[in-house]
Amino acid sequence: MLANRGVPRDSRWVNWLNQRPALLSLLLGAVAATGFAPLQLWPVTLACFAAWLWLVHDAPTLRAALWRGWLFGIAHFTIGNNWIARAFSLQDAMPAWLGYPAVSILAAYLAIYPMLAAGLMWRLASPRATGDTETPPGGSFVAVAGAAWIATEWLRGTMFTGYPWNPLGVIWLPVIDVAHSARLIGTYALSGISVAIAGAGLLAARRQWRFPVGVIAGVALLMLASIDFRAPATFADVPNAPRIRVIQPNLDQEERPRDDYPEANLAAIERHIGTPGAVPRLIVWPEGALRFFVEQGYPPAWYWKGRPEVTLARIASHLGPNDIVLTGGNSLQFDARGAVSTGTNSVFAIDAKARLLGRYDKAHLVPWGEYLPARPLMSALGLSRLVPGDLDFQPGPGPAGLNLPGFGLVGMDICYEIIFSGHTVSRAHRPAFIFNPSNDSWYGRWGPVEHLAMARLRAIEEGLPIIRATPTGVSAIIDADGRVLASIPAKTDGAIELPIPPAHAATLFARVGNLMAALVAAGLLVLAVAIRQRAR
Repeated sequence: MLANRGVPRDSRWVNWLNQRPALLSLLLGAVAATGFAPLQLWPVTLACFAAWLWLVHDAPTLRAALWRGWLFGIAHFTIGNNWIARAFSLQDAMPAWLGYPAVSILAAYLAIYPMLAAGLMWRLASPRATGDTETPPGGSFVAVAGAAWIATEWLRGTMFTGYPWNPLGVIWLPVIDVAHSARLIGTYALSGISVAIAGAGLLAARRQWRFPVGVIAGVALLMLASIDFRAPATFADVPNAPRIRVIQPNLDQEERPRDDYPEANLAAIERHIGTPGAVPRLIVWPEGALRFFVEQGYPPAWYWKGRPEVTLARIASHLGPNDIVLTGGNSLQFDARGAVSTGTNSVFAIDAKARLLGRYDKAHLVPWGEYLPARPLMSALGLSRLVPGDLDFQPGPGPAGLNLPGFGLVGMDICYEIIFSGHTVSRAHRPAFIFNPSNDSWYGRWGPVEHLAMARLRAIEEGLPIIRATPTGVSAIIDADGRVLASIPAKTDGAIELPIPPAHAATLFARVGNLMAALVAAGLLVLAVAIRQRAR
């Protein structure tokens, strides 16, 4: 204590933390998660990343750099995925006490990717890797850090079916002009640029101005290039444009096991269908909203909830002559003995003549939600899917849509299919807009707004409106610029209706995809080499 006399209290805390890089890595990772929805404290996230870059740069060994990256990641993803814990309260087969430990276990895996990024930036660009313990962080190190983050975030969204929840680039939605850069470079590249911006702040704090000025100029040019100078299309440009009506019944996930859930949910939706008019309406319901089977050909015992023709006629009775309903539901497949072999998580299109116009089957299924990985082993351990039900779903063929009379081609992305940058739309068959039914009722408080934010970023990337329908919120109509035109808050029943927002022309990212991430990462590496050569 005597040695600390005369030292400001704040400085003592800084010194104490500097002597504990593991603890500091955990703190920085946790606080950095506040930049995502619902808090959206993006300057805090950038500051945390800047401090973490310093920690990685000053690591004495590669092992220490990897350790600091992993600790940062485990805290970061534990906070950002806290909503998953609620899923363990939905059924007895998954004990509720396992919720938060399971979140940390998932975070321990996801943290491998920041760990790899830290190892790459230290090995390739930190002077400590060559024994130089005096040189501070510079532009070369920051550029490599941005490239490393792009590569590892892309890997996180790809490996083992992928889980790109909360990509760093999504923090820019409150600064929409920066977020619009995703039209050109996409989410993963925007995340890498975010790391470079954080690093530029670190260098500016040390009065190293050349690299920060270059980053500011580069981001400004990127923002300028992403501006669409054409007059935006408006609803008034298309007289009698078809309308979209989104229904949110506000029935929670836990109510599904009840015998009366199918009828209660359908009745809740019927109350909000509204009055038909002269203008065609596309009326959209959430994922899994329709619990009655509407396809013919099932064994009779499976129609105990009601015959398909009766259910279809009931829905059609609420529709105008040109109205169409899009609803989430399930389809079943049977083996030769009449037993269920598999099922699909689907969207059905139903018209005013009580006809099924088509079906889309979800392609990117959720492990533990729609199928149980390693089912024999997990079942032997007494574990089951997080969502009630024992049937493993079969994936559909991939990004696709339904061509609906009067509405054109409607792209389909069920639930978390919308979070996969570059994989939400078929480039060969570009839709007029994307329908994203979801069931976020088991996502806790943070999950639904995080999910909405990622859908907004997809709208920007693809230049397409996105329509989200969820049972308990947040349902929304999002325009092609990523703006929420109308929404229904969480835990509220109701409906919203607007003319269908117009799409933009295909963006650069929509045409090129995640090749843009590779090009931006390569550009950052070239910049790093150029800076290093100039320094020599």
